[in-house]
Amino acid sequence: MNIDGEKMKVHIGGYVLILAVMASVMLQKPELVTGQARVPAMFVLGDSLVDSGNNNFLQSVARANYLPYGIDLNFRPTGRFSNGLTFIDLLAQLLGIPSPPVFADPTTSGNRILQGVNHASAAAGILDESGYHYGARFTLSQQMVNLETTLSQLRTMMSPQNFTDYLARSLVVLVFGSNDYINNYLLPDLYSSSIRYRPADFANLLLSQYARQLLTLYSLGLRKIFIPGVAPLGCIPNQRATGAGPPGRCVDSVNQILGTFNEGLKSLVDQLNQRSPGAIFVYGNTYSAIGDILNNPAAYGFSVVDRACCGIGRNQGQITCLPMQNPCPNRSQYVFWDAFHPTQTANSILARRAFYGPPSDAYPVNVQQMTLLR
Repeated sequence: MNIDGEKMKVHIGGYVLILAVMASVMLQKPELVTGQARVPAMFVLGDSLVDSGNNNFLQSVARANYLPYGIDLNFRPTGRFSNGLTFIDLLAQLLGIPSPPVFADPTTSGNRILQGVNHASAAAGILDESGYHYGARFTLSQQMVNLETTLSQLRTMMSPQNFTDYLARSLVVLVFGSNDYINNYLLPDLYSSSIRYRPADFANLLLSQYARQLLTLYSLGLRKIFIPGVAPLGCIPNQRATGAGPPGRCVDSVNQILGTFNEGLKSLVDQLNQRSPGAIFVYGNTYSAIGDILNNPAAYGFSVVDRACCGIGRNQGQITCLPMQNPCPNRSQYVFWDAFHPTQTANSILARRAFYGPPSDAYPVNVQQMTLLR
């Protein structure tokens, strides 16, 4: 899944970017000075990897509004599926803006929405049916409707020219695909998709639906769009716990079916950049970033890669983290917090690679470079 980072010349909607492997773009960059906002706002769509509390307001089993979730946020469970901060929280820090409030919170209105809104919902997929067995959730299509509601409010808060400029400079992050596999395709007892589609055909179904929504973002006036791919799901504790792989190994059969989706998403980014003047779409290579951590854990300070910090059963992944369960004490040494989600420490590495990384991490440019394009 690695993407070569050789010198490239990429034409993107009027921008010609000369990209090289940048030895200077390393993860050990200093933090941005507080207040140096790189974008006026960040709008988030996605699943539980980036949900920071929308599902607290929905009739859903997929909630994280109880301890030990949030144990490293001053023991405050907020609805984030982590011991601490999510990828989005950490990316917001690097951008110099607050983490956006959740759409479903009734207080998310007025000036609170000016720096963006988080529409992500745990159990959501690209397909409407994905994750339905968890109950209510905002699917990708519903999140797009909700985003349009947010933008309609913002339109009334500034002049037309300022609104156009605001949208063009704002960042949109979409994190989807995981639930279409682990809570759809890989659950044949509940969903028929694996019977109806071969893996490549299912990936193409997801990509065609995704492409339609990504083009809608462009038609709404949004111009900076970051789209991480799917992680090696065969390595999460939930999948290891199935016993489908050899002891101590990831489930390779699961990882292999993700290739068409991730490679297709990167190709889709190229196509969107060619046909969307003035926009920049960026693919985040989550698969490679997580794979690198799992293959070289000690280099990142991790000692446990194959089981959850909080969970029950084989690999602590058969049942995910339960209310008031005692998690592991050395959380920064674990890649996975629960059966499905990374720890804050792992999220921090992913955020920094997205923000500072070379084209093998974020293609064709990284998030920091995205924000500099006009």
